[in-house]
Amino acid sequence: MSFLDSLFSQWSCDMAIDLGTANTLVAVSGEGIVLNEPSVVAIDNEVNRVISVGSEAREMIGRNPGNISVERPLADGVIADYDVTEAMLSHFISKANPKTRLWQPKPRIVICIPCGVTSVEKRAVFEATIQAGARQAFLLEEPMAAAIGAGLPVEEPTGSMVIDIGGGTTEIAVISLGGIVTSRSLRIAGNEFDEAIARHVREVYGLNIGVRTAEDIKIGIGSAMPISTGELDMEISGRDLATNLPRSELIQSEDVRDGIRGPLQDILIAVKETFLETDPDLAADIITNGILLTGGGALLKMLDVFLTHELEVPVYVSDTAFTNVVMGCAMALENPNALQRSYTQR
Repeated sequence: MSFLDSLFSQWSCDMAIDLGTANTLVAVSGEGIVLNEPSVVAIDNEVNRVISVGSEAREMIGRNPGNISVERPLADGVIADYDVTEAMLSHFISKANPKTRLWQPKPRIVICIPCGVTSVEKRAVFEATIQAGARQAFLLEEPMAAAIGAGLPVEEPTGSMVIDIGGGTTEIAVISLGGIVTSRSLRIAGNEFDEAIARHVREVYGLNIGVRTAEDIKIGIGSAMPISTGELDMEISGRDLATNLPRSELIQSEDVRDGIRGPLQDILIAVKETFLETDPDLAADIITNGILLTGGGALLKMLDVFLTHELEVPVYVSDTAFTNVVMGCAMALENPNALQRSYTQR
């Protein structure tokens, strides 16, 4: 870091951003996590203007009139709409630092990216972050950020495996000596679970439900294996496909498992393929130390038990699964070695 950068950093409000398909989290140096909102933007199409961002915009999904579109500007962990992503980032940066002064330098920002993105996709995230108000932007791969945030020994000569299940992507990586040795980026994650649940309810019960209802089902009664304390049920409402009238239905945890079986198997296969590419010594470390399960999707009930059973390797859910990535980015802000390994372009 140059003398000028060092001087600016004393006065700027440096940030870490977990830019997720489903949610965006922002942490500020010295303050911790200050923002956690859905990655959703509402746009008035008649004047082409952003009218709402985050939680307020999410409430409009399925309730918006024709002149207002509600968009998720990221798809599968990457930018799908550059301009809308830039507007969303700018809003979140301003909201995270409401006391910005005219003389205050722009912040340095560490922002996460999936490990399987192309150079063009990296460039898009970098440019959007700069245009949204960053003085410098550093891109850190999500599994590395999650491992740092969870306190894994990433700098040591020992193998650590991370499975990070977000909204748009599942990131699987083996980490050693401060770098990612081998990885998989699967564009199947929490959103795919929601869509699979909605399809299953439609096919089995003839009931059309929205993705928000499907997400509520996943969180409320979803599980990867039968729940030891007993199955759960939930009453849901939707539109009857035969009559087009509203109807309610009582569904069970078993229905959710049937719906998400396909995406779960895809994730399991990707983990096994990552193991095949892992050096035997590193694999031995992973068998001894276990696999870290992180990200919002890791909170699916019994998922750790399911993976432990299928892989015959201990799998454990991080106590801070939802916040590991953003906290790892925040810790990287204070670590020059981590920033040197990140993607940046001045």
